[in-house]
Amino acid sequence: MLKLKTIIVDDEYLARRLLKANLTDIAEIELVAECENGRQVLEAVSNHNPDLIFMDIQMPGMNGIEVVKAIPVNNMPMIIFTTAYDQYAVSAFDINAVDYLLKPLDEKQVERAVQRAVLEYSSKRALGDIKQHLLDALGQIGHSPSPAPIVNIPSKLVPDESHHYPEKLFIKDGDTITLISMKDIDWVDAAGDYMCVHSDGITHVMRSTMKDLLVQLDPQMFKRIHRSTIINLAKIKRVTKHSKGKFFVYLGCGEQLMVSRSFGSVIKQYLTNKVK
Repeated sequence: MLKLKTIIVDDEYLARRLLKANLTDIAEIELVAECENGRQVLEAVSNHNPDLIFMDIQMPGMNGIEVVKAIPVNNMPMIIFTTAYDQYAVSAFDINAVDYLLKPLDEKQVERAVQRAVLEYSSKRALGDIKQHLLDALGQIGHSPSPAPIVNIPSKLVPDESHHYPEKLFIKDGDTITLISMKDIDWVDAAGDYMCVHSDGITHVMRSTMKDLLVQLDPQMFKRIHRSTIINLAKIKRVTKHSKGKFFVYLGCGEQLMVSRSFGSVIKQYLTNKVK
């Protein structure tokens, strides 16, 4: 079974104790260290080479974001930020954190964040294997007596305006197939070749790329707001604008999602249509 070497970081003892209790029964977590300040974190990263860090942001001395920026790139683990304040969300997403959890933490919140980390770790490991196979293949090509024939692979056709999009999404998990109504989907986030489909408080994991999933979704209902995030426009309850041209959308389910600058026009168009 996959085990993520994990470090807990918080300057408050009770906060560390609560998070540790929430992580105890999660099979994929192997707790290797607890830290209460930036210096201890950097030492623990050097000693344990962790896969995942739960990082508090508000700490004396170096805050959590500064600590992450001080970690050598080659040793950079996945980061899940924990904080009682939401003002650091933009900075956290700029660092490409796996998740951003607002205190007080609850068991389901922590479990969901861990599953996102597991998916990201698995996809990166698979990508590493694919890259190695590709490098091996390229090495063989260099010694090949004759070039291999080029095969043209046709790309998928983009549906035209008359295309009828499915009303339900089929998600296969082993021998079980779950049907989810498209209108009930709140949002979707990607982790490599896996997609986390969030609907009615439940997260369903399906093996698919962002590109393949988008083909199934009605563009009048679903929009991409980040390279790894799709939202159901009907689920938006509030939109706020932050510095540097970024937006945050708040969904009816309580989820807060960042709109990256490159997809800002999507939300601007949505707001324009709403005020007409």
